[in-house]
Amino acid sequence: RGAPEDPRYRAMRVSRGDAFWWQSLVVVFWLQAVLAWLIAWPLLVVMADSQVSIAPVVWAGLGVAVVGASVEAIADWQLTRFKADSRDRGRVLDVGLWRYSRHPNYFGDAVMWWGVYAVACASTHGWLTVASPVVMTMLLLKVSGVTLLERGLVASKPA
Repeated sequence: RGAPEDPRYRAMRVSRGDAFWWQSLVVVFWLQAVLAWLIAWPLLVVMADSQVSIAPVVWAGLGVAVVGASVEAIADWQLTRFKADSRDRGRVLDVGLWRYSRHPNYFGDAVMWWGVYAVACASTHGWLTVASPVVMTMLLLKVSGVTLLERGLVASKPA
């Protein structure tokens, strides 16, 4: 709200012309629905299993998930503060969690989903949901996260 249209959608609308409405339905909305279901699969398995016990793997998984979510939230907070300061325009954020990684928020997100998967492993068939954290990690590294962001960063912030 109050911000310009996402450049990815604008590019898709321009390149696809009259077919944009139905192609965006499939490529954007239906694909996201399928990915959301797949990524949430460990949660669905745990909620559906009435025999899940609070095993050590649950505590470990919860700990990993909380650490991952915390890293992601702190990194996003640091980035928001950095971007809000006009003196930082054109500069690279290299303090806080950002001194350890170019994308600590994506790292935290991936770690969180691996923790959720560990919780699911306490369920009878939870180990079968390994596709969830694998897909999420691959999306963050190779598709929508790091890969897309790096292209723009290399051009706008060579440092």
